[in-house]
Amino acid sequence: MSHYARLYPFLKPYLPRMAAATIMTMAVAAFNLALLRLAGSLWDIITVHRDPQRMTDAIRLFIGLIALQGLFSMGHSYLTAWVSQRVVADFRMHLFAHLQRLSVSFFVKRRTGELLSRLMNDINLVQTVMTETPIDSAKQLVTFVGGTVFLFVMNWRLCLLILLLLPILVLVARLFGRRLKALSTSIQDQTASISTLVEEVLSGIRIVKSFVRTAHEERRFASQIQASLAISLRRAAVLAVFIPTISLLTFSVAAAVLWYGGLQVIEGMVTPGDLFAFVLFAGILIGPFSSAARVFAQVKEAQGSLQRIFEILDTEPDIGDQPDAVDLPLIAGHVRAERISFAYDTRAPVLTDVSFEAKPGERIALVGPTGAGKTTVINLLHRFYDPLEGRITIDGYDLRQVKLDSLYRQIALVPQETILFGGTILDNIRYGREDATEEEVLAASRAAHAHEFISTLPDGYRTVVGEKGVNLSGGQRQRVAIARAILKNPRILLLDEATSSLDSESERLVQDALERLMAGRTTFVVAHRLTTIQQADRILVLNKGRIIEEGTHASLMERRGFYHYLYTLRLQEQ
Repeated sequence: MSHYARLYPFLKPYLPRMAAATIMTMAVAAFNLALLRLAGSLWDIITVHRDPQRMTDAIRLFIGLIALQGLFSMGHSYLTAWVSQRVVADFRMHLFAHLQRLSVSFFVKRRTGELLSRLMNDINLVQTVMTETPIDSAKQLVTFVGGTVFLFVMNWRLCLLILLLLPILVLVARLFGRRLKALSTSIQDQTASISTLVEEVLSGIRIVKSFVRTAHEERRFASQIQASLAISLRRAAVLAVFIPTISLLTFSVAAAVLWYGGLQVIEGMVTPGDLFAFVLFAGILIGPFSSAARVFAQVKEAQGSLQRIFEILDTEPDIGDQPDAVDLPLIAGHVRAERISFAYDTRAPVLTDVSFEAKPGERIALVGPTGAGKTTVINLLHRFYDPLEGRITIDGYDLRQVKLDSLYRQIALVPQETILFGGTILDNIRYGREDATEEEVLAASRAAHAHEFISTLPDGYRTVVGEKGVNLSGGQRQRVAIARAILKNPRILLLDEATSSLDSESERLVQDALERLMAGRTTFVVAHRLTTIQQADRILVLNKGRIIEEGTHASLMERRGFYHYLYTLRLQEQ
């Protein structure tokens, strides 16, 4: 129940409307009871008293009550749906916002399909329990209390006979509830696995087709579907026994009531109209009992979903603002790394005792074999991670002591894997500066040598790039990403193989543009291109997580060490 208590802040803004919906649904229940009692009286008027005037008056009242019931029913239906959709929208936005605040390390360990399942499927399961169930429970409460009072006044012996059903229903619900909760949790877990598989296959559809693995992926998907089907059928089997068992119990008691009441009518102890009304009341009381069993099952099912949702919400970001963090002022770009060490897994260090310095405006190239730690240095400079030992400072400010947003606003990252978002080319270039003018966008695009190819597209800057930029070539996507970074006008630029998708001519043009437009800004470059390395002010040579050489291209070549070996090897390759 602690999970349900945590939902209160999301319900609080809508409590007045929920209260109005609750009052309306309780009124509907009261009108239902009044209509049932009136139906019994009307039966006696027609069959026993045979009074036309009383019959006409009773029917008029009957129609009036039906009209009022309809109005209140429309009102509560709309308000319930309005509140339900609003609460779920707020809850989903809250979860999405929390995901945005989590550190990069969280997403490295989680699969996209799993997170999508939590955000969409699990919250949908919780929706009914959050809003509709409490309001419906109020209706069932009025029905149960009012119906019991009517029954007790009319015939207390028959009333007690019906109430014997309650403990039996509770016992049956408890027996089935645990099983339903476990099966529902398994279904949601399996749904997350299916979503993950679909996301992976569709994202990598080119590789799937290229390696002729469509049949393999179909078998994988079929296997997951079969597993989900098996669990769903087990749940269906439990429900198939659960619901009829409840119905059997309730209708058995209804039959007993009809038999006992029929004997009293024959003996003249009650009128036919009273028995008619009593049977109707007995029938309507089945609703609260069945509803209680259904609500119990829904609550059990939603518990698993809530547990998974709050597991994410309870996750704290590894990287965040310290309580005493300050805004990083406009920086010059003086970067120092002081004996930093880092490992994604403590059993396998990635960086060990690394120190370096970059003065404002310097271009630093990071060179080394695969797995040397180059990209990790970029991640630490951007503060996607914190070093396990040592510290990194910018203009003397320890990165741990500044607010992340104030740091990120002054850094631009162009990663090896170009990330574009669904929308137009203009939207993607403006991603870091939504208020940029058209002239500024064009200037950044020309600087990245993207304007030339954009101008040839049918819709120009309004061209939709497609999911992950699928409508553009690799080189075009990379130039759009570079234009996005240029428009941000950062103080520090991080290029992780940023020119890897460009041909030699485009790379030369982009390098020339970056040279002119990034003057006075500190730049760190992870590159394999020889031209990029040669133009660096200083080169850091990494191997096995350590800086083993440092200097200019000329000085390192004269030393004829590890850098000379790497450079010569790449020269031969290129």
